[in-house]
Amino acid sequence: MSMIEDRLREALADPVGAVGSRPSPDLFERVALSIADDLERRRRRRWLTLWWVSAGFAATAAIAIFTPRDEKGLHMPWWILEVATTAVLVAIAVWLGPFIKRFGRAYAADVFHDNPLTGKSYIVLTDIVYYLIFTAYILFTVRVEGYERNGWYAVDATAAQLQEELAKIGGILLIIGALHGLNIVLMPLLGRIFSLNRRVD
Repeated sequence: MSMIEDRLREALADPVGAVGSRPSPDLFERVALSIADDLERRRRRRWLTLWWVSAGFAATAAIAIFTPRDEKGLHMPWWILEVATTAVLVAIAVWLGPFIKRFGRAYAADVFHDNPLTGKSYIVLTDIVYYLIFTAYILFTVRVEGYERNGWYAVDATAAQLQEELAKIGGILLIIGALHGLNIVLMPLLGRIFSLNRRVD
């Protein structure tokens, strides 16, 4: 039987007015601080979202203003599209990592309920693996010269380059999605193994 179940049984078995069932004297202050922390997190999240949206609009405006144009339309240099794709990949990594971690904590706590420290260590290690994969993918796919077409390198962005950049974004989403799904399946098995090892010890 788990430690949490033992503590719940002891708490529910105490008679009303016993020492273990009396509320903590600083309960109100702790609740108030928790509410204040939640409001602060929500405020930071709103400012962060506003910052990302503003940065996106600023980048789009800069591209539209500084990209050369003629009677045929815009002629975007190939490196602008490459920089924009890299920025999108970095933004996905920065946003998706905390998002997965936020909802993964409860799942890990439930899986590793017999050993909470192992669950916390598991979350930290998966974070490291996540950012290593993203960093390696960006370094592998970044282009430092124009898109080759018919033996020469195009100066302007082409439809083929746009297709390649979209494939980069879709590729990392597919890789992270597959690894995340595999992690969801394997985590309960690892939690079960750790629980059995602890009971044997």
